[in-house]
Amino acid sequence: MAERDILLKILDLARWAPSGDNTQPWRFEIVAGDHIAVHGHDTREWCIYDFDGHASHMAHGALLETLRIAATAHGLDAVWARRPGTPDTAPVFDVKLTDAPALRADPLLPFVETRSVQRRPLQTTPLSAAQRAALQGAAGPGYSVELFESFAQRRRIAGLLWDNARIRLTCPEAYRVHKEVIEWNARFSEDRIPDQAVGVDPLTARLMRWVMQSWERVDFFNRYLFGTVAPRIQLDFLPAILCAAHLLVRAERAPVSLEDYVHAGVAMQRVWLTAESLDLRLQPEMTPLIFRWYGVHRAAVSRSAGVNEAIAGVAAAVDAILDARDTGVFLCRVGAGARASARSVRQPVSALLAS
Repeated sequence: MAERDILLKILDLARWAPSGDNTQPWRFEIVAGDHIAVHGHDTREWCIYDFDGHASHMAHGALLETLRIAATAHGLDAVWARRPGTPDTAPVFDVKLTDAPALRADPLLPFVETRSVQRRPLQTTPLSAAQRAALQGAAGPGYSVELFESFAQRRRIAGLLWDNARIRLTCPEAYRVHKEVIEWNARFSEDRIPDQAVGVDPLTARLMRWVMQSWERVDFFNRYLFGTVAPRIQLDFLPAILCAAHLLVRAERAPVSLEDYVHAGVAMQRVWLTAESLDLRLQPEMTPLIFRWYGVHRAAVSRSAGVNEAIAGVAAAVDAILDARDTGVFLCRVGAGARASARSVRQPVSALLAS
């Protein structure tokens, strides 16, 4: 039975797990000295990027893996299971802790807090053989990691992200999300993305803030003033080329259940922490995969017919360029570079404890 202070230390580290737009879709309950309950939720009702809650479920997996890693620092083995009968929209994960005196601290432990998103261009220095091998083995059993390293491959992915970004910037349903999740005039944010971490220059950031005050302004700039060009170049096209490689984490079998996506989140976090351990920066590139999920499973995503048509095009391009099919679960880019000087932080444990 661990003391409450130890459990709070474990949760204080676990909370640094990544989540879409820093939504942190979880709350913690200390049930007993050997039992933590993670109360999950998803954002599908308001976030277009959380298709059927899958992105949130992957975040739950990243959290559970980070909790497991954090527990090893205290000689504890953490094993989780979804509580029977809890719905996909609000799953509860029961984490049981047992003493394991011979258990060594996980080698990824030192990188939990330093891991972050770097949205700015990275070095194009090729990965070393050791870095390549470590990344390809990081996801664990049931998953493989495919690398896209050549300039031609990066250029094709840059084109995919260029088209994908146009959807993000012209979709009215996405506008509502962007307006909600960006914290302006901020270097750090506890529950959103600070604008200084978005990856655009200060002038573009100021223009974005003014334009994003209403959908009418966004639509006008996009239609008549080429409003998507600058952010697409800065946020998507150049970073896609200026990196060492793009990585696709692929499951051996297509995920179907909530648990499948939770396990995919475990693999995602291990790849991300491994990249950090190799002194590589990482940026997720999930929206092409998410739009593919929509393109395959939904006839309509947006009230805009043009957006729906564009999503279908991106879905086809994902399969043509990445051969992702139904097994691709995580896409990102990596490369050497400085750590982000601005980043999302997290809410304190006290705010995340269930009442």
